[in-house]
Formats: sequence, structure tokens, C-alpha cells
Amino acid sequence: MRTEIRIAGTGGMGVVLAGVVLGHAAVVYSGLDAVQTQSYGSEARGTAAKSEVIISDTPIRYPKVIRADYSIFMSQKAFDIYVEGAKPHSTLIVDPDLVQCHDCDDFRVVPVPAMRTADGLGSRMVSNMVMLGALAEVSKVVTLDALESALRDLVPERTIEINTLGLHRGAALV
Repeated sequence: MRTEIRIAGTGGMGVVLAGVVLGHAAVVYSGLDAVQTQSYGSEARGTAAKSEVIISDTPIRYPKVIRADYSIFMSQKAFDIYVEGAKPHSTLIVDPDLVQCHDCDDFRVVPVPAMRTADGLGSRMVSNMVMLGALAEVSKVVTLDALESALRDLVPERTIEINTLGLHRGAALV
């Protein structure tokens, strides 16, 4: 099993952290191999950003996503740039409040209102965790328990509760 995942948004949306948490959950808490890479504009905030994670039960010989099995799109700019890198008939998880999914007939589209959900939780910063929770539910590549454990390892203690809540809300949305 080799699963390629691309998480894309704009700088400041937490796409890099989401990828790091996902990769950590896969390796440390799921016994899988994983590789995580990231790229973003030099301005860091407001430009297109992506984090790519490959998760496999066998050694990973090439560390870049070739065609994503799962794509998370948190902004229109990211969608427009990176949707061509999604496999035909793969799953796109999109925030419908921020992304107009045009020409998506060849994909399974899962709408997840991550920003609105995060706002409802009182912290827009957890929209990335809402999307990760949705990914866990849709893909089953890692469990929510593994993601929660990774969060405890990687985020400041004061943010663990709200981030965990974001994961669970995202899973419940799909």
C-alpha cells in the first residue's frame, strides 16, 4: 500500500504542520513508513503552500508525490495550482466556502467546511486539523488515535485540546 497525499492552501493555514502531524502519526503510531516534504513561497504567508506525505507499508524509494491519491484543498489558489497533480478518480477534500471545484467530474469530492468549523470552535487556526480529521475518516490511512498521539508530541500543550477537537469535528463532517 502506497498512499500519496497532498495538503494545499496558502501560507499561514497550517498545511506544513498538518503534513508533519500526518507523517509522524503514520511512522510513530501506525508502524508505517512515511516521507513528508513541503514547499511555500518566500513570503510564507498568503502565497500557495503545500505539504506532501507519502505513507506506505513498504520502503519508500521515491520521496515525492507523483499523483495524489488524496488531495486537501484549503484555498482557491492552491486548488488552481495543484489539482492537476491529483490522480483521476482520486479523492479531493475541499473547503466549499473557499474553493470552487470546477472540472471535478473525474474526482470524488468531499466537502468539508473546515474554516467555518474552526471558527465555530473559536480558533480559525485549527482548520488544518479539521481537514486532517476528515482525511483520517475518508482514507483510513491513519487513525484518529494516531493523529491525537502525534499532536501531543508536536504542538504546544496549551493547544492540544482545541487541535484534538478539530480532528474529531473534521472526522464527524464526512
